[in-house]
Amino acid sequence: MLDLKQIRENPEQVQAALGKRGEYDLQPLLALDRQQRELETVRSQLQARSNEIGKQVPQQIKQGADPKGPEIAALKEEGNQVKTQLKELEPRERELKEQIHSILLTLPNLPSDTTPVGKDEDENVERRRWGEEYLPQHDVLPHWEIGEKLGILNFERSTRIAQSRFVTLFGAGAALERALITFMLDRHTQAGYTEVIPPYLINSESLTASGQLPKFAEESFRCQNDDLWLTPTAEVPLTNLYRDEILASEDLPIHYCAYTPCFRREAGSYGKDTRGLIRLHQFNKVEMYKFVHPDTAFDELETLVADAEDILQQLKLPYRVLELCTGDLGFASRKTYDLEVWMPSSGKYREISSCSNCGDFQARRASVRFKAAGQKGTQLVHTLNGSGLAIGRTMAAVLENYQQANGAVQVPEVLQPYMGREFL
Repeated sequence: MLDLKQIRENPEQVQAALGKRGEYDLQPLLALDRQQRELETVRSQLQARSNEIGKQVPQQIKQGADPKGPEIAALKEEGNQVKTQLKELEPRERELKEQIHSILLTLPNLPSDTTPVGKDEDENVERRRWGEEYLPQHDVLPHWEIGEKLGILNFERSTRIAQSRFVTLFGAGAALERALITFMLDRHTQAGYTEVIPPYLINSESLTASGQLPKFAEESFRCQNDDLWLTPTAEVPLTNLYRDEILASEDLPIHYCAYTPCFRREAGSYGKDTRGLIRLHQFNKVEMYKFVHPDTAFDELETLVADAEDILQQLKLPYRVLELCTGDLGFASRKTYDLEVWMPSSGKYREISSCSNCGDFQARRASVRFKAAGQKGTQLVHTLNGSGLAIGRTMAAVLENYQQANGAVQVPEVLQPYMGREFL
């Protein structure tokens, strides 16, 4: 959530920053804010007068005024009128605050000064590539074809069980999925992340705090009989681990990693990636998450990206790093790097990780603060998140990049100890 005070004091600056992301009009918000502050001023004046009358009545009686005389009666009548006005003002002021809060929840984060300015994904900036020496030198089958041929992926039976865009894994496919999850968690914990297994069902307040609601309600699956949703990403429960808490500055930074299944409706993506493991309603993912001091957030982003790259390098999967432009930036992000893995069957790089610095945007929504020793005030922490990695997409990349000319699929060397085999 953006800082209302910042918007109020620097509206042109905030408007210009939002303009780099798209079309946003701050005037309705500013108008509501002016109305609310004017009402607040009137309410404060009325409250002060009410308090003053409350003191004057006993003082005048003490000084000899008749408790039933006209002077005391007039003061009491004025006091009653003031209380009536206060009662009438309170719901209007409460309504204005709710309207202001609702608008703030819809505004995206402000991009950092170093984020490239652009309209859409076509203007993202490629920063580097890695692993071109590992590119397959022969034609390969799409991952869903080789997976079905090997008997490790089945989409048809999954449609019977649920609907389209689900997959069932068998044998070596299930073992490969489990090996990838364990391998990623092992690498991240060795790098200093603390492993977490959070709840997979989350409440609306948690989704709002992380920035998923109200904007992405249509993307999420909801349990109709409860205020619970299926988690779209481990970022959501991890964001809320310290909601409404004040941390000690010496506790920062805090680094977590978590495996969760993730559930997304993929509303609006019909016709895109309808085959295979790229865009499923249910998929597994290992997430990295950081609570950090504001001064170190951008350095922490670079190490977050390096930790995601480490997984791809260990697996020897060719990839590239893109810096997202303002027009393609995620709702809660100030600055984002996407890692895209090479998919030889389509001859394209496809997103496999997104690493973002969200600044204080999520922390303000979740009210996660920290306090330095010896200081009276508190500050908002800064939060970062990154996929480390999306498991299904990693499996797809392995099935294609490790596919042999004879149709066999080799197990990446780092996964062989986890699986006890060299080929699927």
